[in-house]
Order: sequence, then structure tokens, then C-alpha cells
Amino acid sequence: MTRIGFVGAGRMGAPMIERLVAGGHEVRALGRSPERLAELSDTGAHGCATIAEVADADAVFVCVFTDDQVREVCLDGPLLEHMRAGATLLLHTTGSPSTAEAVAERAAARGVAVLDAPVSGGPHDIAAGTLTLFVGGDAEALDRVESALASYANPILHVGALGNGQRVKLINNALFAAQIGLVAEAVRLGDQLGVPESALLQALPHASGASRALSGVAARGSVAAFAAAVSGFVSKDVTVVRKVAAELGGDLGVLDDAIDAAQQA
Repeated sequence: MTRIGFVGAGRMGAPMIERLVAGGHEVRALGRSPERLAELSDTGAHGCATIAEVADADAVFVCVFTDDQVREVCLDGPLLEHMRAGATLLLHTTGSPSTAEAVAERAAARGVAVLDAPVSGGPHDIAAGTLTLFVGGDAEALDRVESALASYANPILHVGALGNGQRVKLINNALFAAQIGLVAEAVRLGDQLGVPESALLQALPHASGASRALSGVAARGSVAAFAAAVSGFVSKDVTVVRKVAAELGGDLGVLDDAIDAAQQA
């Protein structure tokens, strides 16, 4: 059994906590209100009102929504001050590799290892234990927390040095957004050729042009409906990948044009 501290019991974090508890791990999760503390207790987790309580763990998982919130928790807040030497801090939030590197630099002084482990998938994947993780950082640190991560994730992919988890996730989301844009362009072409969108979405998922993005669009019934459903998450990540690519001297190439088509859908 591993004692896990958890920050971010929201849409993604809450089902992760449930799976960790079901997997036999002791979970200390941050709750900001009496209602949230009660909800956490109902899952079998120990609801904590302070970061100091959460940090009393073998590993702390952070699953907040934005990169700024990661910096607030891990750099501006007292989390690292309360973590044990030899513990592991794992960042599930998709954001800039430079944030993970800044956290790791601060954590090293405390003897805390840092992993960046952004996710691909949603709450339904967590519930099924099939969430995909892209993990950057020390392999030994990953070994220490892998059994806990396996409560809700499979596959768990070690993709190299710290920050590479973020880089792979951002590239993935740029590709996903571009694929939505390509589907939008295919629907536009279909309209020009007299083929209804509904007919295309019924046929194409069974052919060589299929993709996960196309399957998602078909399930929603239209490009517009699917783009609206995922825009809050994908748009955030596309903004970050464009910024990171520019900072590192890269560019998205033809992906950028396809992403623009998706954002106009």
C-alpha cells in the first residue's frame, strides 16, 4: 500500500481518487469546503483541509486544470516545504515543460523527485483503468509510483527526461486538433460534392481514413458538436503547444493550418 497525497479532486481527479482507494492505497486528498471533504470521505479517501496534511505521503499527485494552478500549488504554495525527502511529486496537468523543470529544480533541494505525467483520455477511461499516461522523468521514481498509477492508467508510457511527458502530450493534442480540422475539411468537400455530413460520418469511420477524432465526431453527429464538446480542453493545450514550439524554435507546420480549420468548425 502506498500513501498518496492528491491535489485536484475535480472532473479527472475525483475518479482517480476512487480508483486509488479501490486499489488499496491510502489517499489524502485536498478539499477546500466541508461539502468537498464529505464527498472525499464518501470515497474512502481521507479529506484534508490543508496542504500540510496532503503532503504527508509517499507521493503527491497534482491534477489541477491549468499550468498557472500547478505553479500556484507547487512553486507559490507550501506543498514542497511539507513533502518528505525521498517522496515523489507527480504532475498530471498538461502545461509547459518549463513549469515541470522549475518545480523539479525547487524540489531537488528538498530531496523530492518530480515526474510530469499528463494524461490522454477522460473520466470514462479512468473508471475503466485505461487512461494513457505520458511520463517524463527518472525511471526509478516512476517505478516507485507505478503500482499506484496502474490503479487507473494503462498504458503508462515512459517517454524520457523530465518535460518530455508534456512535450509528447502537447504534440498529441496538436495532432488531435489537426485531425478534427481535417474532418471539418472533408465535410466541407462532401458538401461541395453533394454528400451530406451524416452520410460521410456513417461511412468514413469504417474506411482507411478513420481516426479517433473521426470516431468522436461521428459519435456526436457533427464536426460542430464534437468541436464544441472538446474545445475547452483542446484549445487550452493548442495555445500551450504553440507557445512552447515558438520558445524552443520549432513550428507546427501544416498542423497549424488544420488546427485553424478545427477552431473555425
